[in-house]
Amino acid sequence: MKVLVVNAGSSSIKYQVMDMTNESVLAVGLVDRVGIPGSTLEHKPLGKDEVVIKKDLPDHTAGMELVLEVLVNPEYGCIASMDEIGAVGHRVVHGGEAFAESVVIDDHVKKVIRDCFDMAPLHNPPNLMGIEACQRLMPNVKHVAVFDTAFHQTMEAPHYMYAIPYEAYEKYGIRRYGFHGTSHFYVAHQAAEMLGKPYEECKIITLHLGNGASMAAIKDGKVIETSMGFTPLEGLVMGTRSGDIDPAIVFTLMDKYGMDSQEANNYFNKKAGMLGLSGVSNDLRDVLEAAASGNERAQIALDVYYKNIKGYIGKYVAYLNGCDCIIFTAGVGENAIDVRSNICKDMDALGIIMDEEKNNVRGKKVDVATPESQVRIFIIPTNEELVIARDTYRLSN
Repeated sequence: MKVLVVNAGSSSIKYQVMDMTNESVLAVGLVDRVGIPGSTLEHKPLGKDEVVIKKDLPDHTAGMELVLEVLVNPEYGCIASMDEIGAVGHRVVHGGEAFAESVVIDDHVKKVIRDCFDMAPLHNPPNLMGIEACQRLMPNVKHVAVFDTAFHQTMEAPHYMYAIPYEAYEKYGIRRYGFHGTSHFYVAHQAAEMLGKPYEECKIITLHLGNGASMAAIKDGKVIETSMGFTPLEGLVMGTRSGDIDPAIVFTLMDKYGMDSQEANNYFNKKAGMLGLSGVSNDLRDVLEAAASGNERAQIALDVYYKNIKGYIGKYVAYLNGCDCIIFTAGVGENAIDVRSNICKDMDALGIIMDEEKNNVRGKKVDVATPESQVRIFIIPTNEELVIARDTYRLSN
């Protein structure tokens, strides 16, 4: 069976086609600027040259129509006909408390996704648009929703509740949910194999470090704590997101700048983080370069970034009562040598000792801890699409 994996953003559609007989990737692609003039589709089929198509696409349905046309194109397609696609897997950011695992999509599932719009306003609406576009174009195959939040639903109340009036949880579902679940799930299972231990017996700390970033503490096969909370804003310092701050700062700046709630949400989600602190960029590579050339604000931004992550590692070691390994994954975690080095620096009291020579690597699955390190330090490239494809294949059968 071949599975189509779809990740629909507000103005983009990422996709992969996978052959589940051997889990090989037949094609990957990106539709960009959906609903914006200058739309493009970049399509990379296995063993063939990349194709770029420029065509204005007014909505997600038009975007998916173009994707399906490309997939069956005799010259650069990857399948002979759409009949080869047995199921479609959709990444959905927020499933609330309703789903602790992936599910076949029906009207109830779509209602839950819609009910979570307020909690993930930047993600769930386009996720649902992508689902409905694919259902219109592919009505005879099963569609599966794979939730970023599902993996974290093993957390117990002391780890997901906030110290605010309980009625806010009862009425509005205000609690910690966590995100990047498919990535944390994938790399944690890979780490168990590297440790040579059953996954259910491991104590693991996962660091998904990209433009968006989160961490998770996993014990005995269950997430016990994660850094992102009610929304993907809480936790680590990110490219444009503030991460943890004093809540009173929100009210103060709303008063000072005359912002309404939507403007404040945009301020802390899109103008803060590394971009706001450094004044350079939301891309960590640019901030690293600026700091190396003597930019003081860039260096402060990096120091805040490292301090925040190191603090979470220490907290999670305490929650786990020890740790078998920490894992670096995603764009920054897999490729930023200096970032990994600075995070692990002066952590030997926790049994974390990095081999700097081994750490001089990008994008490879490897252990970069010294032999005497009590905690293994793994770099593991993530593969969220494979997790989505596997769940889709399982549920469609």
